[in-house]
Amino acid sequence: MARILTTHVGSLPRSQIVADLLFAREREEPIAPAAYEAAMEQATAEVLRRQKAIGIDIPSDGETSKISYATYIKDRLTGFSGDSPRRVPADLMDYPAYAEKIGRSGGTPTYRRPRCTGPIAVKSMEPLARDIAVMRDAMEAAGYAQGFMNSASPGVIALFQPSDIHPDLDSYMADLAEGMRHEYEAIVAAGLTLQIDAPDLGLGRHMLYPDLPEDDFVRRAGRHVDVLNHALRNIDPACVRLHICWGNYEGPHTRDIALARVLPELLRLRIGGLLFEASNPRHAHEWTVWQDTKLPPGWVLIPGCLDSTTNFVEHPELVAQRIATFARMVGPERVIAGTDCGFGTFAGYGAVHGDIAWAKLESLVAGAAIASARL
Repeated sequence: MARILTTHVGSLPRSQIVADLLFAREREEPIAPAAYEAAMEQATAEVLRRQKAIGIDIPSDGETSKISYATYIKDRLTGFSGDSPRRVPADLMDYPAYAEKIGRSGGTPTYRRPRCTGPIAVKSMEPLARDIAVMRDAMEAAGYAQGFMNSASPGVIALFQPSDIHPDLDSYMADLAEGMRHEYEAIVAAGLTLQIDAPDLGLGRHMLYPDLPEDDFVRRAGRHVDVLNHALRNIDPACVRLHICWGNYEGPHTRDIALARVLPELLRLRIGGLLFEASNPRHAHEWTVWQDTKLPPGWVLIPGCLDSTTNFVEHPELVAQRIATFARMVGPERVIAGTDCGFGTFAGYGAVHGDIAWAKLESLVAGAAIASARL
């Protein structure tokens, strides 16, 4: 019997030891290199082992060595220094008392987001090579033949880390795309699936372009797609999947652009799989969009069957129902069960407690088994 496979968006809870080491390195404190690397190896091996024990089919390294999914590039590309001001999502600005409460709660991470201050080029491929080698070893030890590794889109880097030297956003993204192309190609060359993290195509609406009319944002999103496609030009689309989200935070999300509005641009992506939010209260209704959408050849849908901002553990029956909704529309062979977003977007921070995040993933696997038996 064919069955529904399971995966997730990528980031998983880091141990306190790992989080402490990542922030110590961020503060440029002296760290013994051997001890640091040993801790990352051990943590990566454990995160792969735990995914295997739960039954996740397509795992990641949990983004163990990354402090966040976008700012890590400062260690891999030249031209980044200093810090960048924090942009506040437009929906939170509509509720300033709530935004202030979040800020006081300590629930938002503090770390540098270096801005672009010089020419962009590959600084070193060694951090990536190290991540790949550690993940491959951990996959082998856990018994995995297939896995994915996250990498930031040019647009999301520009979203959080603006440029001081480029005349416009298009030229900045073009340089970022050429710089990141080497990382994209290396991940695929290592036999891993490349996952592009592209919140700029959703979250970007109410952070990077909050003042644009919606039609203009859609055109800008199309430009982001063009730039990314160019960066992926040498890669088989079947080896790439992309994650779009509207911000992995608990908030009103009343400024989120509808999936239907950006979908025509998403369908132009040179990818083989799309991960998207399908469980949280602001996007759970959007499954209807796929009823009349013809998927590009070879595409699979990876809907979020778990919310990543609450500590509710979804019942496996609910997960199975969510899977079945998509399987009936596009066929079970074109559906993989995923999550709305990551559970460790920033090292040491997360709305979902680490133990509960793993319980949610157990429910995902159980729900996929129920759906497989029924379908």
